[in-house]
Amino acid sequence: MRRADPEMVRRNCEQQSAKTEMRMKVFVFDLDKCNGCHNCQVACKDEHCDTSWLPYAAEQPDTGQFWCKVDEEVCGKVPHVRVHYLPHLCNHCDNAPCIAAAPDAVSKREDGIVLIDPKSAHNSEALVASCPYGAIFWNEELGIAQKCTGCAHLLDDGWKEPRCVDACCTGALRFGEEEEFESAIAQAEVLMPEAGTAPRVYYLNKPKRFIAMTVVDIEADEVVEGADIVLQRISDEEVVARSMTDEFGDVWLEGLEPDRYHMWIRKGGYLDLSAEFDLSEKDCSVPEMRFYRVPTAV
Repeated sequence: MRRADPEMVRRNCEQQSAKTEMRMKVFVFDLDKCNGCHNCQVACKDEHCDTSWLPYAAEQPDTGQFWCKVDEEVCGKVPHVRVHYLPHLCNHCDNAPCIAAAPDAVSKREDGIVLIDPKSAHNSEALVASCPYGAIFWNEELGIAQKCTGCAHLLDDGWKEPRCVDACCTGALRFGEEEEFESAIAQAEVLMPEAGTAPRVYYLNKPKRFIAMTVVDIEADEVVEGADIVLQRISDEEVVARSMTDEFGDVWLEGLEPDRYHMWIRKGGYLDLSAEFDLSEKDCSVPEMRFYRVPTAV
């Protein structure tokens, strides 16, 4: 969709805001639908670079700032690899630390969008450090703090969604009234809940930890199909997963919480094998889990 005309937006935004009932808005990301195309990131740049949308925002620099940024996370190691894409933008928090840090420069609209006033944000570099999500940037040339505006200039001009949402080709990124996404929000997560900021950006299907491996019979120089896998959480000894190696000797145990686990691998004719895994910091991938046959009696 084409960009809005800056002058038209400036003329219409005040009138539009006055006659439109403000309702609380939210962003909802479904990570299962994101293919890492970066359209949202590019659309944000296209909308805000070299274009001033005063009084909402001054122009975004061509480099150094990403008001919408898609991070790629590669988990595991070859041959057991998963790639996830996690979009980041301002969380438009209900308990926004940036507002507490500079109440004269930052405000929250009735629709929940948090804005930094370009005219009042001069000499407020401390705002950058106030955001636990790293979503506020310092424009050295203009001497102001900047961030995602939720494309408030477009919403006030009659648009239903920001440019990043409009550009999403898979439906991974959605925007709308909180009531509209009530069921999705009930299943979603937020980033850094321990920060206590009450974000208005929600994530569906955020990946958890996994253990992946290929079980091999070294002596026979082949993979082991049909080996029973049992995974037990060490802290309370609860069995959290059961599986079996496939025709390639592979097993994937996904959806695991960050914790420590004990695994048993069993199959008739083989010695029982056990191993421990610590998923506190990252996923675990074992390219070659060696499985040995029961010694033949002489």
